[in-house]
Amino acid sequence: MASIRSTFAAAVVTAAAIAGTTALAVPASAAASATPQTVCGSGYKTVNSAPIGTKGTVYLTYNSANGKNCVVTIRKTTGTAVDMSTYLYIPDTDQGDSDYGKYTSYAGPAYAYGKGHCVDWGGSIGNVSVDVTGSNCAALKEHRTTSTR
Repeated sequence: MASIRSTFAAAVVTAAAIAGTTALAVPASAAASATPQTVCGSGYKTVNSAPIGTKGTVYLTYNSANGKNCVVTIRKTTGTAVDMSTYLYIPDTDQGDSDYGKYTSYAGPAYAYGKGHCVDWGGSIGNVSVDVTGSNCAALKEHRTTSTR
């Protein structure tokens, strides 16, 4: 499972880098008031978050009505489109979702069914990324990694 998770996370980061250099993605809505709930939708509550340096925050949300998690990366301040990404991966079920491109405000949402499962998630803004593994697993301790490329 660790190799699948590493492969998935590496693929997201690589894809984000490639997308930023080879294609111009359509920017996400530049809503200065973007919140995890406005991006993920009704019923999603923030259950965890991680700062992406000083550039913004990646949020993990959960909807108890449908058992789905949603992850979104939101910039601290909107502006010129920059490379951004967000991802969500459920190791137990080998399911995940991601979004990457050049965005002015946020990347995402990324959804996956996560009820009763540990989740791996993260995001990036520019050259700073954060990965959270083994998250929201009751007594288990999550692991966070912030990196600059």
